[in-house]
Amino acid sequence: MAANVIRLRNMVFHGYHGVYDEEREIGQRFEVDVEVFTDNFPQGQSDLLRDTVDMYEVHNVVKEVIIGTRYKLVEALAEYIAATLIEKFNIPEVLVRIRKPHSPIKGISDGLEVEIVRKAS
Repeated sequence: MAANVIRLRNMVFHGYHGVYDEEREIGQRFEVDVEVFTDNFPQGQSDLLRDTVDMYEVHNVVKEVIIGTRYKLVEALAEYIAATLIEKFNIPEVLVRIRKPHSPIKGISDGLEVEIVRKAS
């Protein structure tokens, strides 16, 4: 894992992902964390946005994926977000964590969560 990390925590969106028809029709809340790992932080010396990953743009990409696509599995959604971020921003490594706080699975009172870490190939 790279030495430095930039985090976006608890981005909240309404999306239409899930196995059940109701989830894909009515939608539900999704909470997303993204951690971008880098080997160095040139922006720490330059203080220039061009030397870093623009986290506002990362937020916009995640938002577009969550509200603009439909997946049955949260795992597939996380994979697509990770691949999109790596490609669009030339990120060496990214962590994507997605929570469904209102999971339809009986007996789960605090939702479900998927976390993946992917590296650029």
